[in-house]
Amino acid sequence: MSVLDRIGQKLLFSFDPETAHGLSIAALRCGLPVGATGPRDARLKINLCGLDFPNPLGMAAGYDKNAEVPDALLGLGFGFAEVGTITPLPQFGNPKPRIFRLTADEAVINRLGFNNDGHAAAEKRLAARKGRPGIVGVNVGANKDSADRIADYERGVARFARYASYLTVNISSPNTPGLRNMQAREQLGELLSRVMAARASARPPVFLKIAPDLVEAELEDIAAEVAEKKIDGVIVSNTTLARTRLRSTTVAGEAGGLSGKPLFERSTAVLARMRKLLGPSIALIGVGGVDSAETALEKIRAGADLVQLYTGMIYAGPALPGRIVAGMARFMERERLGSIRELRDSACERWASKPIS
Repeated sequence: MSVLDRIGQKLLFSFDPETAHGLSIAALRCGLPVGATGPRDARLKINLCGLDFPNPLGMAAGYDKNAEVPDALLGLGFGFAEVGTITPLPQFGNPKPRIFRLTADEAVINRLGFNNDGHAAAEKRLAARKGRPGIVGVNVGANKDSADRIADYERGVARFARYASYLTVNISSPNTPGLRNMQAREQLGELLSRVMAARASARPPVFLKIAPDLVEAELEDIAAEVAEKKIDGVIVSNTTLARTRLRSTTVAGEAGGLSGKPLFERSTAVLARMRKLLGPSIALIGVGGVDSAETALEKIRAGADLVQLYTGMIYAGPALPGRIVAGMARFMERERLGSIRELRDSACERWASKPIS
């Protein structure tokens, strides 16, 4: 971490986490911070689902919930950015405080509950950037009090298909009661059928974001539905409810999803299992505990085509994406690889054999 990053982190950590998050969005909106974006290395390019990613590193959903700064994020060195989760109607989310830093673990617990400004506000911002370069995905969700949550996903897919490079169906947040139940096979089958029908005219790729807290039989059911409904890819994974081997005991008992470094092992093991279940052709994005070039590369070895981060940047600063991309480029040079794709699945068997814990 650079001196500038350390100063910035110390300043932001003097505020509560949600205020700090708002300040970081405001800084990006104003054109700050400025950092090295990393090299543009042809060996890091990925063509996936008809999209040309300049590098495989993306910003995960949850940071830019309202599509305020996707282009600024791309300017930090990310190969793509995912905005949202966006629900049809604006909602405040769960009561504050609802974000907790576990500094000793470089982790965060959040129970935000899909707080966002709703479809109309996000659509206005995304319409204003239409035609600009860069891959921007849109992550859609359902309102907490919705009478028909599947209809909420249909509305999100239909509304944002014209603006999104790809769409993500997020049914894996632990902070909306009952939402994760939609990962069960019967509900999931209906959801995916209706979502694919809703996006049919515009046809951006559709990804499904799943939880890491799933057993083998549930992963098998999800893989079967993804294949049957011809979903383009799966994002593995959202935050976890597990609290194993944490050092930050003060807030470890707070309700919500845990993200950051402690999620790496579990999410990567689930990722490898999904690669084995889905085969080589369906796109996989690995998320959870990515905070360095080494962890990003290991996700790819385990079966990911692309990787995303969020919490890692809270602890390592806004220069992190540029550092990771540069580190990946150095690795490619050192190992004399012609394409990052050559690395994929090289450790899939090893990771798939690890316990999900």
